[in-house]
Amino acid sequence: MIELIVGGQGKGKTGKMLEKVNSEIKEASGNIVYLDKNTKHMYELNNKIRLVDVSEYDFSNCDEFYGFICGIISQDHDLEQVYFDNFKRIACIDDSDLESALDKFAALGEARKIKFCISIAAEEAVIPAKYKENIVVSL
Repeated sequence: MIELIVGGQGKGKTGKMLEKVNSEIKEASGNIVYLDKNTKHMYELNNKIRLVDVSEYDFSNCDEFYGFICGIISQDHDLEQVYFDNFKRIACIDDSDLESALDKFAALGEARKIKFCISIAAEEAVIPAKYKENIVVSL
């Protein structure tokens, strides 16, 4: 399952995502991982949430990023939720690759029973039609 938080650059998606993940940890029975491009928000996250700074790893395309996520999942059988802040940037994709990337993570989420919450720096119009119903916040 995937949930999307969408909006233009600087609209407040990260703030909404931080609110969401911090409220979700109170109800979670498993582990939560938050992936970001730096550690800037480390102290805004509940200490039970694992922050991964993806800038420490060298991805050049979405397939490599997908493999990295599969590695995280394989090491944590209690993983319940994964948050991607600024998905297009951390996953090395552009608007033309967005639908296929979302397809991969939607299938992975269904297969492993993991919820992916994804922030995308794009207007709602850019989101593929089949994923519009997955938008939980549009800014």
